[in-house]
Amino acid sequence: MNTTPQPDPKDRPARLTVGVVGAGRVGPALAASLQLAGHRPVAVSGVSDASRRRAAELLPDVPLVSPAEVLQRAELVLLTVPDDALPGLVTGLAETGSVRPGQLLVHTSGRYGARVLDPALRAGALPLALHPVMTFTGTPVDVQRLAGCSFGVTAPEELRLAAEALVIEMGGEPEWIAEDKRPLYHAALALGANHLVTLVAQSMELLRTAGVEAPDRMLGPLLGASLDNALRSGDAALTGPVARGDAGTVAAHIVELRAHAPQAVAGYLAMARATADRALDHGLLKAELAEDLLVVLADGTGGTSGTAGPEGTTRATDTDSTDRTDSTTGTDDPDGTDDPDGTDGTDGTEGDAR
Repeated sequence: MNTTPQPDPKDRPARLTVGVVGAGRVGPALAASLQLAGHRPVAVSGVSDASRRRAAELLPDVPLVSPAEVLQRAELVLLTVPDDALPGLVTGLAETGSVRPGQLLVHTSGRYGARVLDPALRAGALPLALHPVMTFTGTPVDVQRLAGCSFGVTAPEELRLAAEALVIEMGGEPEWIAEDKRPLYHAALALGANHLVTLVAQSMELLRTAGVEAPDRMLGPLLGASLDNALRSGDAALTGPVARGDAGTVAAHIVELRAHAPQAVAGYLAMARATADRALDHGLLKAELAEDLLVVLADGTGGTSGTAGPEGTTRATDTDSTDRTDSTTGTDDPDGTDDPDGTDGTDGTEGDAR
């Protein structure tokens, strides 16, 4: 075991001055992580009270200034604003002459690659897209979570090594994402992470309605095992009434959801149809059992012709089209995480430097 005393990060010579534009949940955490690697945060911009509190907690003694002044002071600038605000912010900074030649400009959007930074590139900046694949709380625990965290990296080829080096310094694992694949990459993460939160929250609400006093304690072991099985085995890990073809059980679920949580019916039907399709494709759902199940899901009322209902009786098909759910409608955005206080790791009040 190495017993040589390790130098305190504060005693190392700083290699780059670091600035943060948008003190949401991601920016201060990344800057604090870079500080541990020997870099020196020198400026941060933030408008809301929440932004200022985060900056004060994670980057104490670092002054709060305007976005333009952040760029004046820093050699490495983190642009950690919401996706929709990023193009306007970059254009504004470039048009006002805030961008300096040779300055490293890093954004953390999952949606965009390096091309969104083209206005700054034309002004001489070095563009990098470094997206941490992690959910952020806006507290010091985020810095610890960066250890082993994957980063989606996109940059010009000549800057690839620099981009990957910064990720490694933050304790992350760089994963190269092609420019034209960024939206698909981000959609995959939103599907897995953001929708998982919605599903878990709905499940806990339903368990409370069913009389369970500690739904989190009940779900924890089940969801942990399910996630582990899915990561290890993919579709082979599918279990439950849909994968088994238990049409009567699924019909009973729909009846109960319509009675107690109608807002959850559309999501249940959509996920059950997707699960049935995957179970069929992988040979887990027998074709002879799939027909009644798919009728239940297509009908969407919990009552189908020739299928046992929740009480074991045979129901006639409900022909009232007004009681059917169109699973193609909905209001979810592709990411589902952005809010005015930066649930997607950014602060929605930041971003317009013009």
